[in-house]
Amino acid sequence: MPALYLGHGAPPLVDDPTWPGQLASWAASIDRPEAILMVSAHWEHAPLSLAATSTVPLVYDFWGFPERYYQLTYPAPGAPQLAARVRELVAPHQTVSDSPGRGLDHGAFIPLMCMWPEADVPVLQISMPSLSAGALLETGRQLAPLRDEGVLIIGSGFLTHGLPFIDPGRPDDDPPSWSAEFDAWAADCIAAKDFDALLDYRERAPALQYAHPTVDHLVPLFVAIGATIDASGPIDTAIKGFWLNLSKRSFQFN
Repeated sequence: MPALYLGHGAPPLVDDPTWPGQLASWAASIDRPEAILMVSAHWEHAPLSLAATSTVPLVYDFWGFPERYYQLTYPAPGAPQLAARVRELVAPHQTVSDSPGRGLDHGAFIPLMCMWPEADVPVLQISMPSLSAGALLETGRQLAPLRDEGVLIIGSGFLTHGLPFIDPGRPDDDPPSWSAEFDAWAADCIAAKDFDALLDYRERAPALQYAHPTVDHLVPLFVAIGATIDASGPIDTAIKGFWLNLSKRSFQFN
């Protein structure tokens, strides 16, 4: 299986006229996974924690949206066998804990609703144990054997996430220079497989303070990179463009 990094939008993504279709087409182009392992920008917890594995509830971790978004459901099967396998792979390298009451946050269930709307693929979410690019790349590398076992590893974030610097009332404007420049830089690095530059993004990336005033939505990228970095397969840009002036560019690491 490949590993993915995708932009997950906000709850209104499900009503967007184009983006859900792009996500659905992308999912249809991938072999059906045996299970999905999700790493979302919205769950940072140390040590690395395994979320619910029997029934999988949702976490409505957003505020100020219309009530219908709090009624969304995604009754995916749990993935207890995947949880046990993750523990087996990761525990020799870092501490693993359990959070059995923790469900899928919107960084997980919103894109999954668009990609596998039948909710019939087992899903496990794990936490990001840190925001360190290097540490998350190594976590991805530890999880890499799952790809040969039919598990789709997804890092869910947003390639630019400068929410304080956008005007939601002008969604169709050209993206601001900081969003466009960071998007182009990241795309160039990925195309060249210049992972050293990406790991050094704090020093090398343009307009970082605007594109990512906090880096939680960028760093799930490194889990996907780590899961495939030793396979050296092709990398595809599955989705590109902007949503509310933020880059929704998403990658498939093969």
